[in-house]
Amino acid sequence: MAAQEIESGTSWGKELWDQFDNLATHTQKGIDFFERFGNFIRDRSAIEVEYALKLRRLVKNYQPKKSKEDEENEFSSLIAFKNVLKEVADLAGQREVVAENLQNQVLQNIMLLSKILREERKKALNQGAGLTQSLHTQIGTLDRAKRSYEKAFREAEKAIESYHKADADFHLSRADVEKQRVNMNIRNSQSEDAKSEYANQLQITNKQQQQHYQIALPEVFNKLQELDEKRTRGMKEFIKRAADVEYEVSPIIARCLEGMVKAADSINEKDDSMIVIEKYQSGFQPPGDIPFEDLSKSDPDASNNSQTHNSSTGLNHMTGKGTTKDKLKKRVGIFGIFTGNKNNLSTDGLKEDFSDLPPTQRRKKLTAKVQELQQKVAQEQAASDGLMKMKGVYEANSMLGDPRTVEEQLNESVNRLDRLRHELGRYQKLLEQANNQTFIQHSPQSNRVTQNGQRSSRHSNGSSNHENSHEDNGEDHPDDAGSLSSSASPESGLGTSHTSLPGSGQGSTNEQPMNEEYYEAETPLGTCRALYPFDATSEGSIPMSEGEELQVIEVDQGDGWTRVRRFSSKGWEEGFVPTSYIECTLYA
Repeated sequence: MAAQEIESGTSWGKELWDQFDNLATHTQKGIDFFERFGNFIRDRSAIEVEYALKLRRLVKNYQPKKSKEDEENEFSSLIAFKNVLKEVADLAGQREVVAENLQNQVLQNIMLLSKILREERKKALNQGAGLTQSLHTQIGTLDRAKRSYEKAFREAEKAIESYHKADADFHLSRADVEKQRVNMNIRNSQSEDAKSEYANQLQITNKQQQQHYQIALPEVFNKLQELDEKRTRGMKEFIKRAADVEYEVSPIIARCLEGMVKAADSINEKDDSMIVIEKYQSGFQPPGDIPFEDLSKSDPDASNNSQTHNSSTGLNHMTGKGTTKDKLKKRVGIFGIFTGNKNNLSTDGLKEDFSDLPPTQRRKKLTAKVQELQQKVAQEQAASDGLMKMKGVYEANSMLGDPRTVEEQLNESVNRLDRLRHELGRYQKLLEQANNQTFIQHSPQSNRVTQNGQRSSRHSNGSSNHENSHEDNGEDHPDDAGSLSSSASPESGLGTSHTSLPGSGQGSTNEQPMNEEYYEAETPLGTCRALYPFDATSEGSIPMSEGEELQVIEVDQGDGWTRVRRFSSKGWEEGFVPTSYIECTLYA
């Protein structure tokens, strides 16, 4: 291979035979650059990890808060956004995979190859330095041999010259001439020896120099060339490997992006609009037309009835929006003092029978509750059947187990199943009542008020117990004033005093006892006795003392309040009291 490289003219040993120092510097810079590429991969991997971490933090920060109500009525846009967040989380996972593969498959191999290249370079440079030092040593020996030869040659020439002078001088004795001849021969011999040594060292030096520049040093340079090409091939392979790491996750990333597009396509504005209707529809009817009131009549009773009718109509108009969140908050504020007794609330702040919700929402909640209880009954029934089978197996083969150990569990399961079935029956009955109930007005209060001087008192099941009507002969009846008192119940949050009846509330300038003829039009449904004292803290309610007897005018409509009246020093007073505070005895 080295011969082929020399022949092709790509061998450093042939083309760069005299560039030892430059090749040493070049290979050092190449390895430094290779390690810098490794640092680039390391920093990029750190950025990928940080990017994935920030994506996950982004998903966590923008994750919608979970609530039971939202799970039941989730908008398509919200579901799509949750799916987008899932896809972004998956993208973060793929960035973490990229970072991990870059570290394990690229960065570690770069560091390993860099270490090998440094070791090979060091070994090659040490070998080249040794060869160069050996050649320089031989050249030094040759220089010394040459200087010795030059010195011996000059001394031999002087000896020859001295001998010829002595031989030509007739004044010297033959002994002196012989002495010069002997000296000449010695110097000539030394010159020949130095010449031979110089020729020998020259031959050795030339041979070593030829071997150094044609064989030994080219091998070192070829090793440097090989490791430098290995470094270059490594750069090529690792850049491709880094790209392959991206290619490997690109199908998953593409699926994540497709999931985002699919989530966007799943958004349906019409379905979301229907969810808004299902979520907030009360089931009440819009208010009717407000009748014209002729104020030219001078009859004080008619004027009084007109004021009462205006108040009643205005109340109906004010409650025409159905049961809203503001109204629910107001009712909770009024009923909050009774939550410690019999008005039990569910975990979401609603009554267990959902009677404080609008009709449509109540039916929806009751349906969901029935389905939930049916599922629990089915699960408990399956568990009970399993215990029965286990008990039968134990009774058939006592070696498998003691039937008495299962009997206790079976009894507990049967008790739980009975409780669940009882609760299921109760909610099914409530749902049936809610489905059969007819809503003719636009709010719970309006069910207690009728227009044009007619009044209806109903039991909590919606059936009418007592109804008195008066013919419209141009005269207003005091029963219209009573309708204001009924509408200004504590649950509506409206009213002017403990009693909203004319002559007994703050709406009248002259306080007068209530005319008994007013109550002749509305026969009491029964009597009640106060079990606990009650201070009227809300508008539309009246106080009572423990043991006090009152007349029941209207039974509880499911809101926890009963309308009663009593006779006091101011005359007849009428208002609402909490149902849990009284014991009622209704007439047959």
